[in-house]
Amino acid sequence: MARPYWSGQIQISLVSFSVSFFVATEAKSEIHFHQIHRGSGERVRHQKVSSNDDAPVEKSDIVKGYEYRKGEYIQIEPEEIEKLRVPSKHTIDVQQFVSLGEIDPEYFEKPYFVTPQGDKQIEAFIVVREALKASNKAALGKIAFGGREHVIAITAAGTDEHPGMMAYTMRYAEELRDPATYFSDIKKVKVEKDQLELAQELIKRKTAKFDPSQFHDEYEAALKEMVEAKVENKPIPQDEEPAPARGKVINLMDALRNSLKSGTNKATEVEEKEEKTTKRQATKTASNGPTLVPRKGTKAASKTARRKSA
Repeated sequence: MARPYWSGQIQISLVSFSVSFFVATEAKSEIHFHQIHRGSGERVRHQKVSSNDDAPVEKSDIVKGYEYRKGEYIQIEPEEIEKLRVPSKHTIDVQQFVSLGEIDPEYFEKPYFVTPQGDKQIEAFIVVREALKASNKAALGKIAFGGREHVIAITAAGTDEHPGMMAYTMRYAEELRDPATYFSDIKKVKVEKDQLELAQELIKRKTAKFDPSQFHDEYEAALKEMVEAKVENKPIPQDEEPAPARGKVINLMDALRNSLKSGTNKATEVEEKEEKTTKRQATKTASNGPTLVPRKGTKAASKTARRKSA
């Protein structure tokens, strides 16, 4: 298992238990570039130098500096930052609980897996997790790491077999720009009932259970294809020319109706493809001999009927 990003206590009134935070995300890019000189093809090296005489400066000789007056700095040593009096460096003091639906998505920043530190902490950890799960709430507190103090939301996660919790660093209210600055110029438009119904029907037909594995980075794939083509001296794949802007304005109602028809046609194509597959399988089965059909009223027959209806 990876090393914890943070370890400390969660404090809820008089209840406290030790936990570890693990970063829940990782970069999966397979393409990595270096900076090279176009003329020679050699790699470019960056070097930190003093602004006074351009002399190279070693990493160990670099410290933070705060400019309190033009051109004048005070130096801040790493040890001085480590000794800052910030209670949330070691303990998350839960200040309140909120319903998950009350937190707007734009406030969430980065996710972490939360686990108990050792067997002695499991009882309190599981009790709090189950309470959060049953109430559909998140615990809010503050945590200091990464050079600043964050608001943190802790929620129930995992399964009954592998119970856990998630923590999300959150943005402060002042870090979000005022939406009115961007939305105020959008004109109010009267929404017709039939337009709304068609739009709702379109959403209904395209609604499916969220499966994150269905989404892939097509940009990364195209980049990899281009790199492989250059390595093998093959023609570089080119992007298709964007379709020219339509001169004729399409009526919104027509666009909605055509979208629904298009969706219906695609569904029919899928059904026809499945039907052809079933026929091929049936032909193959027939050539291999007869198939036993479950007698009506048996569990096997019911199971087969459910599969067909699905």
